[in-house]
Amino acid sequence: MQWRRGRAWALRVRGVFADASRDRLLAEELESHLQLHVDDDIRRGVSPDEARRRAVLALGGVEPVKEAYRDRRGLPMLDSLQRDVRYGFRTLRKSPGFSAAAILILAVGIGANAAMFSVVNAVALRPLGFPDADRIMRVWHVPPPTLFPGVTRFSVSPANYLDWRAQNDVFSRMAIYGGRQVNLTGRGEPDAISGAAVSLDYFPVLGINAAIGRFFQAGEDEPGRDNVVVLGDALWRTRFGGDPGIVGQSIMVDGVPRTVVGVAPRLMNAATQARLWVPLAWTPAEREVRGNHNYLVVARLKPGVTVARAQAEMTTISDRLAKLYPVDDTGWGALVLPLQQDIVGNTATSLFVLLGAVGFVVLIACANLANLLLAKTLGRSKEIAVRTALGASRGRVVQQMLCETALLGLLGGASGLLLARVSLSTIVSLLHDVPRAGEIDVDWRVFAFTALVAALTGVAAGVAPAWRLVRTNVHDALKQGLSRSGGQAGDRRMRHTLVVAEVALALVLLVGAGLLIRTLAALRAVDPGINPHGVLTMTVGLPRAKYPEPADQARFFQQALDRIRALPAIQSASAIDSLPFQGGSMQPISIEGQPVKAMSEQPEVAVRGVMPDYMRTIGTRLIAGRDITRDDTADRPPVVLVSQALARHFWPGGSPLGRHLTLTFQPKKAWEVVGIVADAKLHGLDQAMADDAVYVPMLQDTPPGLSLVVRTSLPPQSVASAVTQAIHGIDPDQPVIDVLTMDDVVDTSLAQQRFAMELLAAFAALALLLAAIGIYSVLSYTVRQRFREIGIRMALGAPPSGVLRMVVVEGMKPTLIGVGVGLVAAFALGRVLSTLVYGVSARDRATFVVVSVLVALVGSISSLLPAYRATRVDPLVALRDE
Repeated sequence: MQWRRGRAWALRVRGVFADASRDRLLAEELESHLQLHVDDDIRRGVSPDEARRRAVLALGGVEPVKEAYRDRRGLPMLDSLQRDVRYGFRTLRKSPGFSAAAILILAVGIGANAAMFSVVNAVALRPLGFPDADRIMRVWHVPPPTLFPGVTRFSVSPANYLDWRAQNDVFSRMAIYGGRQVNLTGRGEPDAISGAAVSLDYFPVLGINAAIGRFFQAGEDEPGRDNVVVLGDALWRTRFGGDPGIVGQSIMVDGVPRTVVGVAPRLMNAATQARLWVPLAWTPAEREVRGNHNYLVVARLKPGVTVARAQAEMTTISDRLAKLYPVDDTGWGALVLPLQQDIVGNTATSLFVLLGAVGFVVLIACANLANLLLAKTLGRSKEIAVRTALGASRGRVVQQMLCETALLGLLGGASGLLLARVSLSTIVSLLHDVPRAGEIDVDWRVFAFTALVAALTGVAAGVAPAWRLVRTNVHDALKQGLSRSGGQAGDRRMRHTLVVAEVALALVLLVGAGLLIRTLAALRAVDPGINPHGVLTMTVGLPRAKYPEPADQARFFQQALDRIRALPAIQSASAIDSLPFQGGSMQPISIEGQPVKAMSEQPEVAVRGVMPDYMRTIGTRLIAGRDITRDDTADRPPVVLVSQALARHFWPGGSPLGRHLTLTFQPKKAWEVVGIVADAKLHGLDQAMADDAVYVPMLQDTPPGLSLVVRTSLPPQSVASAVTQAIHGIDPDQPVIDVLTMDDVVDTSLAQQRFAMELLAAFAALALLLAAIGIYSVLSYTVRQRFREIGIRMALGAPPSGVLRMVVVEGMKPTLIGVGVGLVAAFALGRVLSTLVYGVSARDRATFVVVSVLVALVGSISSLLPAYRATRVDPLVALRDE
């Protein structure tokens, strides 16, 4: 029995793909069968025509037999679906204006959705390109919460990494690396690029092979044997023209010749921004450093080991190290995170919120299409009634309607996908500091997602019209003329309900956009503690091979600043090791006269190295004491400036001037506080509080790389060339990079908030436009439906102003209801919106009021044109129109 059923279904499936020859053979067989009956009756004396009639009656009809055979040969549901698709295409061709409008509405909504999903897919969903990427982990330190409130991730020290690697049983490999800026000279213009010093296991942890050549080998991580380098794919192609012969050749890195041993594959950009890699060669003393955290760690889980188990073991090891080295490790834990999750970080939350927001646009487009379809459906009431009277079931009618709307959805989705492809370049240009932004494109996931959204949108838009059709009274519909359908109260309620939904969704998006606009304004109004206007910045990193001693480095920067100060229109010039809003060193300190604590318990503060005149150049006020001067050199007593926040923290009610503090990493120096400066938000404008900061004279301890700051009376970019030439006048091979105004630096620090605001504002504007179209289309249709009623009213003496008021009031009712529903929804979504805002409540009343007024105003404007048309109705024409 089962075999027969299976054979029958196999024949059905086979029949789906049958060609026309099968129908021809069936017709020939039936004709042969009929002819046998005809011949028998003719031999009995029956006339040929009568014999033919009797044969057909005996067979039960030729066409019914053919249909029965076809039903058994194929899949009836699939056959009916094919017929519905063909009929749907014919219907859309008959109404090109309606079809174009519907496809355009869907293309806008679905295209925005596809573009945003492309970003989310590339950043948060698509796996990293490494083999078994889900087993690659990032391992962080977790600092003591008393020292770093709210900080859960911290870089790693060399000695702790070596203990982690030796004592764990959950990772097959573990590697450490640190970023650095390196100078490339020779073979073209000098260039400063992002590099990294990595341990030998770094590339094996990622599970990749060199595209050309090899990676680092044993022994190449020892001092004196580390003169090798691996190039990134982008650097290899741009700087060296993609020449495979570069492997084995020598290039100058930071003034030191290094042999190129390999080229990394392109996917390395997913793990680091480095463009070349050198071996991490620690001296024995550096391997013993436990309290200075400057490195990042990656590791590969052993097969079968879960993240939870790895976390538990690393916590156990951290507790053990805290007992063995209480001075350095007390309170320091470990955090294990999948590499992809760590790379994406908090960006995923913002992107998913934006994806949800653009989903509202799709829903509005869906409601708009449903309204258009309702109007079109009412014109087909008699057609559907005739089909129903001829035996079509409700399910069959609904299937045909949903098939038509699904076709619209898929056509709109295809158009939307093209729009998304075109708009991606614009979206990518808005991204700043978003990980994996270079991987954003339209791949099969985006295609599949868009197809699914398009189909669901089309079907969802067809539900209301289909429901309206199956509720049509067949007898009433058959009595109506083709031009006298619809206009019932239930239909108006349904259309108004859809408008309410559109307005509510648009208002929620506008509230979100308004809050982000307020957030950006609040951030720009924050006092950063500096005056960024009129300041030019640039970074100069000196190669240690060329400038090995701090005195050499200090001499170079002092000469450079002297040359820059001598340029026309330059008001002042200085330098700092890390510009505001671009990170920087955090170091433990101890205060003279206060209890001595272990390093693991010492407070950490922002430590910045500055050249003389920095405070005046950057626009930070000197509150008390004196500034750093040219006399604060290495042969003079060490001095520092401190911020007001640090002074309040460690010397409450007293003055820190003349007091001393110790930087733990330089324990032999007692730094005297000679000045107090205004607080500055060094790590970002969205900081809740200003940093406790210490400013150290660079002439007493010059690093090899500094960022120059130049205040000018001219537009900053206009002096960039002259400043760069002044530096090259000292060393023509010295790269000068990141030439930006300080205003640009501030703007870059706000890039993520600005990106979210711009996208959400664009989506909100699009949603408001669609909602306005929805209000307009519903009122236009209502005016057409009430054409005769309006004519009678005007014939009986109703003034045009009364007709105008009637139509506008009818349009404003669903608009105002939608405003109310949207306000409730936006209030309920406050917790979601709170993740994106700063300096303003997620339920800010001013934003809610302004947005409500704006939506109501747009609704009234959308109502005026149909209302004006209603006042132009000619009563005589309306009364004759029957």
